[in-house]
Amino acid sequence: MAAFDTAPAPPEGAPGKREPTRAGRNLPVAVAVGLTLGALITVPLFSPARWLFIGVLVAAVTIGSYEIVKSLRTLGAQPTLLPLLLGGAVTVVLAYRDGPDALLLGLVLTVLACLAWRLADPAEGFLRDVAAATFTAAYVPFLAGFCALMAMPADGPRRVTAFIFVVVCSDVGGYAAGVLFGKHPMAPSVSPKKTWEGFAGSLLACAVAGTVLFATLFDVSPLLGVVYGLAVVLTATLGDLGESMVKRDIGIKDMGTLLPGHGGIMDRLDSLLPTAPVAYILLAAFVPYP
Repeated sequence: MAAFDTAPAPPEGAPGKREPTRAGRNLPVAVAVGLTLGALITVPLFSPARWLFIGVLVAAVTIGSYEIVKSLRTLGAQPTLLPLLLGGAVTVVLAYRDGPDALLLGLVLTVLACLAWRLADPAEGFLRDVAAATFTAAYVPFLAGFCALMAMPADGPRRVTAFIFVVVCSDVGGYAAGVLFGKHPMAPSVSPKKTWEGFAGSLLACAVAGTVLFATLFDVSPLLGVVYGLAVVLTATLGDLGESMVKRDIGIKDMGTLLPGHGGIMDRLDSLLPTAPVAYILLAAFVPYP
């Protein structure tokens, strides 16, 4: 309990922080890194060789899985790294090539590979290690696979843009409103810097973003965009708070240090991953395939 109480609060994500200096974030650096990440995603996504975007997604999944494994090992768990990295890459590629059934198959094969790999080690901690590997496989490559599914159709770049952009609006809207108006902590025991005022900012930003994107990118009812935006806020916020809880339990501030001003790759994927399946389902329901 003492470790939980003293673990530093993570700095990222919707629904915002009341004071950026308390979060320890270098805002100009964070913005520069964020723009660079946006370019790394957008350029291959809209290029004729769309498989380059899948390569970027595989790289993010690989690094994110490594960060999760490294963090879980501080708790004593020993999830098998190599099967997770290889299986995660295969899962994303299968999803892009062959659709939802292949995504589920990739997850199952990855978990089975981790189980088989772990059989070579002593029995002590077997269930713990397999559970940690299963959690990692489901959390990172499986959820990321829904982004690959969104990229499949002819209008895939627009679907992925609607997914990522609205999540970014949740983060930015929550951050801005939290800094300017935040007074009431949303989950003080998990992430004290996140406020209800920040959450309201996320709701407003995502509702507006969903309205504009659905009217311009897809030419469908803006009301559907509002529903989509509000759903994104809920999943993005839950994802952010969920990873904050994991980091509190482990006793770390960030999952990694790869991205200056942001932390690790998982500190940027925390809102995106749980939102991906919801975005995929809602876009499939609201926007006809070409």
